[in-house]
Amino acid sequence: MSLTETTPRTATAAPAPATDKLSPLSIVGYGAGDAANNLAFTTATMFLLIYYTDVAGISAAAAGTLLLVVRLFDAFADIFAGRIVDRTYSKRFGKFRPFIMFGSVPLLLLSAAAFSVPQIGESGMLLYAYLTYAALGLAYSLVNIPYGSLAGAMTQDGGERAKLASARSIGAAVVGAGLGIFVAPLIVPGANLQVLFTGMTLGFVVVGTALYMFTAFTAKEKVVRDVTHVTMKQSFAVLKSNKPLLMLCISSFVFLTGYLALATVQLYYLRDVLHALPLYAAISIIQLVVTFGLAAFVPSIVRHFGKRSGYIAGASVMAAGGLVIFFAPAGMVWLGFGGLVLCQLGMALVNMLVWTLEADTVEYGEWKTGVRAEGITYALFSFTRKTGQAVGGALAAFSLAWGGYAAGAAEQTAHAELGIRAGAGLIPLVASALAILFMVFYPLTDAKHKKIVAEIAERRALTGTATPIPPSLSTAAFAAPRTAHGPIPPTE
Repeated sequence: MSLTETTPRTATAAPAPATDKLSPLSIVGYGAGDAANNLAFTTATMFLLIYYTDVAGISAAAAGTLLLVVRLFDAFADIFAGRIVDRTYSKRFGKFRPFIMFGSVPLLLLSAAAFSVPQIGESGMLLYAYLTYAALGLAYSLVNIPYGSLAGAMTQDGGERAKLASARSIGAAVVGAGLGIFVAPLIVPGANLQVLFTGMTLGFVVVGTALYMFTAFTAKEKVVRDVTHVTMKQSFAVLKSNKPLLMLCISSFVFLTGYLALATVQLYYLRDVLHALPLYAAISIIQLVVTFGLAAFVPSIVRHFGKRSGYIAGASVMAAGGLVIFFAPAGMVWLGFGGLVLCQLGMALVNMLVWTLEADTVEYGEWKTGVRAEGITYALFSFTRKTGQAVGGALAAFSLAWGGYAAGAAEQTAHAELGIRAGAGLIPLVASALAILFMVFYPLTDAKHKKIVAEIAERRALTGTATPIPPSLSTAAFAAPRTAHGPIPPTE
């Protein structure tokens, strides 16, 4: 039975759900949450490897292994966090905001601790780095999983979700640009980087806490849920039946592998290959401008072309940028810089659309099983993204080690430069191409999602809400032939 056959024979069809318009304050408030997230996340992504190699004195190979192991641990921490979120509900604050309110300070303090490795010998430093980075990852999961899940609970309208995705992308871009403009140019040989990182991360504790509180008190949950405490069995039933989520996770995994490789070695590429470190500030400004510019057009892109087509277009631009970065001669600074700009453009478009795609898969899972499980859905999505980040960051570090990168050297060898090019260009190129390939088979179109949302609302109208809705009550099932065991459940 196709999804389009949704007219019930036993009841009058309910109207499609009303558009959930969000206030500008709630949209801005939601975006502030990702700005706070990235005070920890982007700081670690941009600077933790160079902190480990150039400040703490940890070798590139050991740092690469550390990034791989701990980020894989972070990925499993996301699943743990997702289950906690699905089992939690506060009548006063809802399902997600308590985690943001009470987890923000520990998260930001652990970020400061990760950039404060004591000089206690190689083994002692490595142990400290592993423990603090792992604790930071767990704390981040317990805040970010609820934060990411919150968007799907604020509205079911595709255009409004696009606004939330744009807002969080702007929040992240503002922080990334600030780090690139004001911090990256200070990372030069001979600078007292420990003082820089300590002061910066402690300042982020204050700023980040204020941003998280702003999010918690302005971004409210509005979408009706029939199950407030989701069991383990229900969680995995939702995941098992969610093919769009699986395809999105695979595509996002490979795309993030490429993006994190680039983000990790971008500074090395500008400093040691193009010999144009001041351009780091310029690329950060461009990233911010691109994000603000795209934010205005993403809702229109969603309406006219669809989320999947926009995602594929963004990944294609990212692949083109990786190609330019890998082959651009060191003397043609403008060409290599242009490749970075292309990558930033493609990444920004994909990163805005991917969150709206993830939120859509929540409704798909609810339609298939009768259970709305934002926590475990976002957790699995984040799990694959974290795994991609782990692999991408590790591949970047290993490419430095393969090339023979020498920390603190005024000039790198030709082979070391090749290793940097591979991390900044070749890995993003291959990863983006694979992401496109998987996204071609993504089955949840915007038209199908709209019908699914209407059908879920219709089920509630027929059953009176407040109780779990079995999938056999799908309007597709009412229209289908009945078997000896009851209606045929909905199909794709």
